[in-house]
Amino acid sequence: MQSVRIPVALQQAVMRILRQKLQQANLYLNRDFPEPTINYRQRGTSAGSAYIKDWQIRLNPVLLIENQQAFIDEVIPHELAHLLVYRYFGKVPPHGKQWRWMMEEVLGSTASRTHKFEVDSVRSKTFTYYCRCQQHELTLRRHNKILRAESHYICKKCGEKLTAKL
Repeated sequence: MQSVRIPVALQQAVMRILRQKLQQANLYLNRDFPEPTINYRQRGTSAGSAYIKDWQIRLNPVLLIENQQAFIDEVIPHELAHLLVYRYFGKVPPHGKQWRWMMEEVLGSTASRTHKFEVDSVRSKTFTYYCRCQQHELTLRRHNKILRAESHYICKKCGEKLTAKL
């Protein structure tokens, strides 16, 4: 995977909002949560992921560069909330009432489960397969599994095995 160079000013803006939201949470909850580590190795169309066991937030560098302030305002609190909820409540549904409360009440952010960023630049190539009733777009991973005869896929509507030819 080729790495994307993130401008230092953008990395600093990420850390600034992370520290601000973490301080808000620590004051509100009367706790002293440690600062999570940030890495920029998230791939695909996901903007970010929270790794609760590693106390780490993984961010998509391409989406960060393309969406800068909107990304920082939405994704950093979203992923931080996942970490905080796990430490505060334990294992609960990922976007449940505890997460929503953490986002809105504690962090003062809008609780949205998904981002609305344009993803064409990070969307992976797909491969067209067919069944009796429709066309399907499969990922490179699924396409390769079919080529290696490790797997096959069935249409949920008609129950027919997907094939590369019409």
